[in-house]
Amino acid sequence: MKGATFDLDGTLLDSMPIWEKAGELFLAGIGKKAEPNLSAMLFSMSMKEGAVFLKERYNLTMEVDDIIAGVNHTIEEQYRRQILLKDGAASFLKKMQQAGIKMVVATACDRCVLEEALVRLQIMHYFETIFTCTEVGASKKSPHIYLKAAEYLDVLPKDIWVFEDALYAIETAKKAGFKTVGVFDPSNKKDKEKILHISDLYIESFFEVLTLPAIIKTKNG
Repeated sequence: MKGATFDLDGTLLDSMPIWEKAGELFLAGIGKKAEPNLSAMLFSMSMKEGAVFLKERYNLTMEVDDIIAGVNHTIEEQYRRQILLKDGAASFLKKMQQAGIKMVVATACDRCVLEEALVRLQIMHYFETIFTCTEVGASKKSPHIYLKAAEYLDVLPKDIWVFEDALYAIETAKKAGFKTVGVFDPSNKKDKEKILHISDLYIESFFEVLTLPAIIKTKNG
């Protein structure tokens, strides 16, 4: 391994319960009632894609940028004060840095929401930079964000490990030639067997990989 990209929500941060309600809470704040499966519809979308979807689905007169700002405002206080790291995440990032492995963030979350959380949780300094789906212009259904990270790190995809909790993101990274680490999160429990099958390595907790040599071994040894 010469480089690594880390998703945030559901991977490093225990934040998926907030995102599962973000669309619903935003709509409630403007007097609209969300349909029961809205979170599943929004799950794999970037912030911009989700805002466009909400505008069209609920006939909103707001501009897309205003919808994005509204959703961010709905959840940003939680990031600023409440969201915690996954167990073992901080210790693992420290071990990676000590081993000289360059790391970046690759997230669907907007920068304006996440930066304060990373500073508060004292992990910002571990990362070379942050890539967001909004800024690169594509969701993780496209490999664009991972390829931008590889270009920035000046490392070939085959030498970069992508840490993700979502099946669709793992599939995207895998198809683009990256090594993948599936990270368990309750929000993706239904996809666990598929994630186990496709990932090069699967972990329930970062405590499992605190002995660094373990991370360079695939699930097949």
